[in-house]
Amino acid sequence: MDDRIVSGESSKDDFFELSLRPEYLHQYIGQGKVKENLNIFIQAAKMRNEALDHVLLYGPPGLGKTTLASIIAREMNVNFRSTSGPAIERPGDLAAILTALEPGDVLFIDEIHRLSRAIEEVLYSAMEDFCLDIVIGKAETARSVRLELPPFTLVGATTRAGSLSSPLRDRFGVLARLEFYTVDELTEIVTRTSGVFNMKIDRQSASEIARRSRGTPRIANRLFKRVRDFAQVDGTDTITLSLADKSLEMLQVDRLGLDHIDHKLLQGIIHKYKGGPVGLETISATIGEESHTIEDVYEPYLLQIGFIQRTPRGRVATALAYEHFNLEVPHP
Repeated sequence: MDDRIVSGESSKDDFFELSLRPEYLHQYIGQGKVKENLNIFIQAAKMRNEALDHVLLYGPPGLGKTTLASIIAREMNVNFRSTSGPAIERPGDLAAILTALEPGDVLFIDEIHRLSRAIEEVLYSAMEDFCLDIVIGKAETARSVRLELPPFTLVGATTRAGSLSSPLRDRFGVLARLEFYTVDELTEIVTRTSGVFNMKIDRQSASEIARRSRGTPRIANRLFKRVRDFAQVDGTDTITLSLADKSLEMLQVDRLGLDHIDHKLLQGIIHKYKGGPVGLETISATIGEESHTIEDVYEPYLLQIGFIQRTPRGRVATALAYEHFNLEVPHP
């Protein structure tokens, strides 16, 4: 089968990336309530000797949905197979994946909101009845064949839960929203990552990286690796606070974790559109970023920290955004 469609193992090139991923729930930092509930559901399924019910993980990108899916498979002691919505182009692709599963396996579909409607309809009976209805032949010779599937667990991940059709969303027994991480949680993640890469770091320096990571583990690990580059070029095996601060400034990541794209977005609203409201497509054209990238990657954090508001007429920069840039807040 084409590796682009489904993969079950990783290459050596992914070693360090995989080593950053925890393997069990007790190693997974953050998302306390989600972990607590999943632990109960997993234990109950194992006690009944059943496959875990289907799980939908949703929330902003970079919060650990893929990692959590692989942990579910490991905790259930079953195989982990992964693919993505855009990679499944035809019902036959999905059929090939599903018929290759073994009892209890976890099938992870990233960006599940991007499945076509035709693929979704094939998935309904697979999720609900563990069977697959396939049409063989064409026109007058067409006939439907039902294939039995082993019980399996579908773990879907999405940044846009609202984009899922109701019939698909309703077939998930477990819905879990992943939230942004606290600075303390991200500090713990950065400290763990430093150990994996054999780079010393004190808690104060780890906290500085954590504060600029937008509440997101993926960004925290990325920033750590870039700060590590600066440290190695400087000939040191220790990340200090001054080195971390200098490196992050050179990376154009400010003390709230806002980068140059965030600055362009916010300052565009403030200076070019008098603080808003302004439509998403207009912002997209102004700063040269795709609208879905703004909506999925940048806006969630800016909304979280209260720098922008969504209104029926468009986006509005708040007083906090003006204060961040040392600008006078306009009077209404």
